[in-house]
Amino acid sequence: MEKFRENIAVRREKAILVGAILKQDAQNDDELAELTALAESAGAIVVDKVQQKIAAVNPATYIGRGKAEMLKQRVRRSKADVVIFDNDLSPAQIRELEEIIESKVVDRSELILDIFASRARTKQAKLQVDLAQLEYTYPRLTRMWSHLDTVTGAAGGPTAGAVGGIGTRGTGEQQLEIDRRLVSKKITELKREIADIDKRIVREIEARRGQFKICLVGYTNAGKSTLMNALTDAGVYVEDRLFATLDTRTRQWTLDGGKKALISDTVGFVKNLPHQLVASFKATLEEAITADLLLHVVDVSNPDVEKQAENAKKVLDEIKCGGKQTLILLNKADIVRSQAQFEFMQTIYPEAICISAKTGMNLDMLKERVLQIYTGRTILLRITASAGDGKIQSYLKANAGVLKQDYTESTVIMDVRLGKNQLAELQRFKSAQIEQLDE
Repeated sequence: MEKFRENIAVRREKAILVGAILKQDAQNDDELAELTALAESAGAIVVDKVQQKIAAVNPATYIGRGKAEMLKQRVRRSKADVVIFDNDLSPAQIRELEEIIESKVVDRSELILDIFASRARTKQAKLQVDLAQLEYTYPRLTRMWSHLDTVTGAAGGPTAGAVGGIGTRGTGEQQLEIDRRLVSKKITELKREIADIDKRIVREIEARRGQFKICLVGYTNAGKSTLMNALTDAGVYVEDRLFATLDTRTRQWTLDGGKKALISDTVGFVKNLPHQLVASFKATLEEAITADLLLHVVDVSNPDVEKQAENAKKVLDEIKCGGKQTLILLNKADIVRSQAQFEFMQTIYPEAICISAKTGMNLDMLKERVLQIYTGRTILLRITASAGDGKIQSYLKANAGVLKQDYTESTVIMDVRLGKNQLAELQRFKSAQIEQLDE
């Protein structure tokens, strides 16, 4: 096993993709479409694909020895460097498969972790990926401890994988025990570092209390970053590949009437996202958890759009966001390949808005809908404040309809019509007296 697993990265390697599907779950669709996109996103060159229906999971090889021998012949014929499974394999299964196939074997979770490691740019993202990799590796050390030296920092440095080495072996102590202890220590250290960063992020989010917060969520490569740039000129990195960016960006979005909202982009979702990543990216997903409105961006041009939308919903449920107010955006409506599929999605989501973040199609309609949600039902208020309090007067003139304004020697009394959802924001002005009037 050590012979093939010196490095799990698959960049520029020839890959054979394998999808083992239980017969009762099998469909006629291309079950390997997403794995293909993931492999290519990681830099692999896909040279062959194998979709295999199985009656039950083989405990030794997942697919059975006969099918593994068949894979060996295909690896030789295509001169492949790696076999990537669309399944999560046990360490024993990986070891057995590599011995039979005589090639490196990578499972789905390892592939996604590899992609995240190559995409991480900020210190926070690198730490989160390091933690996810180690938590994935730790329970697998029994059968696979030699793989540990490949779990390095997200930037390629000797961080998470820098374990063991000369002089670390104690009297009577096994290498596996040393590795476990060092990995456990490293996990604790990473969690401590991430917790410190998380506290800062939570404080930043708490500081935005009272402001209307919007979060872009959805499947990876659905167009969230492109939409973010179109709405705010944020300059977020955009590329047509999965997980192009892992870092959350928050920008101010100016709506009509001078009203402003904060809009954040989040890491994209994918089917069966490794739970280690969901856990380590908890603070990144905090933006979605605390948002007032979720904009669920759906790539309606993708043949698997229905599945992708459902998988994104599952992740939202997992992070306790399933009940939040959500507006569905059917993005890339300008390049729809199947009109029947497009109409079907509109039937499923009748309240959805069809947009194109790239061309700007219907973004004015999106802004209008968000503004309606932002303001909510309007209420009539009488505000009494100090005549010298320019902040509250400026706020009301920018965000409310001022119906009447009277000055006394020291106070100003303003009758205004304000969106009900903005009342909490108005209440931040502690010095003002707020009275709700009858209509």
